[in-house]
Amino acid sequence: VQLQASGGGLVQTGGSLRLSCATSGFPLDAYGIGWFRQAPGKKREGVSCLGNKDVAPYYADTYYADSVKGRFTISRDNAKNTVYLQMNDLKPEDTAVYYCATAPFPSYYSGVLSCLETDFDSWGRGTQVTVSS
Repeated sequence: VQLQASGGGLVQTGGSLRLSCATSGFPLDAYGIGWFRQAPGKKREGVSCLGNKDVAPYYADTYYADSVKGRFTISRDNAKNTVYLQMNDLKPEDTAVYYCATAPFPSYYSGVLSCLETDFDSWGRGTQVTVSS
């Protein structure tokens, strides 16, 4: 299993970036996949995650942290084995190293997809996102 995040950079407040996570070694369409971030001095947090509707067709299959709802969009291109995170209206508090991770068996709690880092077991190297004010 390999994952490589890219697309980070320096942008001004209100700007946009699209992160990409190139994957290999596993069936992307069958796994859970997520984006996480870690800001300096803070714990790593789940930003957005996608589950697997074949496993849990009646559960909420997409997770967004409250802080990014309405601004970030996660998507998956199975043909390209790539996961994207479109980030719009970026804020200084979005500054962090962003990581992608995968889970062969996505976890659901009370019908909601988990985006906890402890539920993901393969991680790629991060990409730095810096938002200037």
